[in-house]
Amino acid sequence: MGLSLGLGLALAAGISQPALAQRGGGGVTITSYGHSALLIQGGGARVLLNPFQAVGCAAGLAEPRLSADVILASSRLKDEGAPVARGTFLVKPGSYRLAGLKIEGISAPHDRVGGRRFGNATLWRWRQGGLDFAHLGGTAGSLSPSDRVLLGRPDVLIIGVGGGGKVYTGQEAAEVARELQARRVIPVQYTSGKPPANCDQGPVEPFVQAMAGARVRRSGRTITVVPPVGDGTVIELMR
Repeated sequence: MGLSLGLGLALAAGISQPALAQRGGGGVTITSYGHSALLIQGGGARVLLNPFQAVGCAAGLAEPRLSADVILASSRLKDEGAPVARGTFLVKPGSYRLAGLKIEGISAPHDRVGGRRFGNATLWRWRQGGLDFAHLGGTAGSLSPSDRVLLGRPDVLIIGVGGGGKVYTGQEAAEVARELQARRVIPVQYTSGKPPANCDQGPVEPFVQAMAGARVRRSGRTITVVPPVGDGTVIELMR
């Protein structure tokens, strides 16, 4: 009640939800730059996920040449961990404390053959703006029981859905989202329209179909998420 009343008063005063999130209180604003690059602002920090070079499935996109406090990359591959942005770049598993955030990086196979083809990726978990995040933007490996414990139940799950050699298919991603009981799901790493040359990823529709029963919201480029987010699953399509 107090949060809703405060939000309503702020909106009545002409303060937008994104402005509220950026002031360091509860909630975040999330901006998509395509592929799996997202900028998350809130809780006094700017976190950039998976900056890319415009190659492969990211060909034709504007590279996210941004400034952030922390950059969380799935790997050093050019399409999900390119050095195009400014900020503290994290790609190795481990525990970190940066920009007022506690961040956990978890090693997992990048592919479906135990990492023998593409090596390992890093899954990320952190809390920002009063929300628990899990970033699985670049993996096709099944989650182990310990992975599920470490990732917990995310308020916001970022997950690749387009298939191919190093990204979950729509069905695989839906199974992971249900395993983790994610409340908000942002699918990434998929194509819209005709895929670029040498891109093995497909569209988002198989994931949406596999998540039958979840609410689907076509959100545009920027969304605001304010806690509490409730227990139902909402898919945020940010393209």
